[in-house]
Amino acid sequence: MAKDPLAEAGIYFDELKNLNAVEPDVSQKISELQEGAKDFVDKIDQFQKIAAGSIRLIDELAKEKQKRKKKIRMSGPFTPPRPPALERGGVLRDNWQAIAARNLRKSLARQREVQQQQLQALIAQKKSQLERYRIEYEALSKVELDQNKLINQFIKQK
Repeated sequence: MAKDPLAEAGIYFDELKNLNAVEPDVSQKISELQEGAKDFVDKIDQFQKIAAGSIRLIDELAKEKQKRKKKIRMSGPFTPPRPPALERGGVLRDNWQAIAARNLRKSLARQREVQQQQLQALIAQKKSQLERYRIEYEALSKVELDQNKLINQFIKQK
């Protein structure tokens, strides 16, 4: 079986019969990589929008809580009504519930911080991977350009 002289020179034809300086499987991988990078960027954008919305919501809730605290302080001497918990189990039960709620809030805040750090690390990793792919793509584009020049020289010589 005779080998294709163009393939030996690193010149290939795609399905549209266009000349390529990159092997078909490498060209396909580059296309898949570009699609994957685009999907990744879209997901990062979506994540940033969701995170920004969550942060806005948390800020609004914090502001609302601060307003309620100020209203209570400004209303003068506060004599709270007898809470129903006193009738069901006493002040001790309310204290334990308050402590449990505070601990849960702190735990959730720590979990959010850890998750945010993990996501930031993942974003950094994906950005560096995207940069490596971009550099590889540019190098392959340069090789393709050089090979196209070589093809044009061969054509002019004949």
